[in-house]
Amino acid sequence: MNSKITKTALVLSLMGLSTQLFAQDSGRFSEKSFRTWSVGVHGGVLSQNTIFNGKERDFQTAKETIGYGGFIKKQVLPSLGIQADFLRGKVEGLRSNTGGLDANGDNTYLSGSSYETKIEWSAALTAIYNIANININKENAILTPYVKAGAGYMSAGASTTNVPLSANESYKERWFVPVGAGFKLGVAKGINLDMGYDVNFVKSDKFDGFNYGGRNDKFSYGHIGLEFALGSKEKPQLQNYSSLANLRAQTKEESDELRRALSTAEQNAARDREQYAKDMGDDDNDGVANKFDKCPGTPSGTVVDGSGCPIKVQREIIKETKVVVTEADRKVVDEAIKNLEFDLGKATIRAKSYATLNKVAALLIEKNFSLKLAGHTDNTGSMALNLRLSKERAESIKAYLVSQGANASRIEATGYGPNQPIASNKTADGRQKNRRVEFTLY
Repeated sequence: MNSKITKTALVLSLMGLSTQLFAQDSGRFSEKSFRTWSVGVHGGVLSQNTIFNGKERDFQTAKETIGYGGFIKKQVLPSLGIQADFLRGKVEGLRSNTGGLDANGDNTYLSGSSYETKIEWSAALTAIYNIANININKENAILTPYVKAGAGYMSAGASTTNVPLSANESYKERWFVPVGAGFKLGVAKGINLDMGYDVNFVKSDKFDGFNYGGRNDKFSYGHIGLEFALGSKEKPQLQNYSSLANLRAQTKEESDELRRALSTAEQNAARDREQYAKDMGDDDNDGVANKFDKCPGTPSGTVVDGSGCPIKVQREIIKETKVVVTEADRKVVDEAIKNLEFDLGKATIRAKSYATLNKVAALLIEKNFSLKLAGHTDNTGSMALNLRLSKERAESIKAYLVSQGANASRIEATGYGPNQPIASNKTADGRQKNRRVEFTLY
């Protein structure tokens, strides 16, 4: 009993060490959390016959019996897992090899002879390699074929009947090498149907209690079972996870979100244009938009200030001189251009742009500069929409500067749409450069 516990502890310890060795590779998946531990149970048929059987064998006929077992697995990569396997059952065969040949040169076998080998326990550490992850249209695979190989240790004893030159074998511990192949079928999230075929190469020529030809014995195990992923049901199982399917889902989600945003923008466009026309109209024709006109309804021809109110004190007439724009003046304008932002698809200036626009307004008032505003867009969308949007954005900036006291008659606002690109519209970077408002002091 102590020996069984010791060997099982050894297998589990090796499994833990193996998972640590692969821990660094699994870090590449750290951006998404997975279920990497699983347990499974299985049952199937044990047989002395294998796909590697030659013409000569210790016993002529296999007597298939039932075996059963389970496993604990740690998935370290989508394609690689480390698994501790456990198996019990018995292997039986009939008619032992006599060592003679018949008239045709074939081996002869002894009727009425047989053997039975009971596997008291076996434990193996195997590496499971997933050959493919079939199903790119869903995040979790439906079919996953795999191959496996490893090393194991078992306790088994054989008894024979009417077999010459043989002896009953009490339970002995032996090493063996399991290799196999199979596939897993995803039947539910975190539950897989596991079907496989294993061949176990025993490091002993008396696994069946009879040594003929000095060859080591082997036996097969064809099985079916269920695997259950451990952990939160919200997390995908790493071995079933398809990164390609996940990328497709994320791309679709982003595309749908963009379509929703564009649809909303189009639905609100008519309402926004109507409100913009009302705000930026000039009902009393004094050069100040209604939104910023603090003295609406001034008589036609009245000289007004930047807020639309009549100028009460006659301003001193100053003879115009040559305008000199300094580097410092250009820096103020450049800073305003860099910080200028509008709402998506609209002419509404965002609040973060006000501070630098206020400096431009102060510059226009202080030095009595004239300013030309030229709105530009990329070629995305219709020509009519781009021309209107570029014009509205330029007018929106003019209206804001006038609201801060700038002379409306000295500000010109024009929209050119996509007609004056400064970069290629074939790239995202080029289109970004083409979406701009140019400020020209003179």
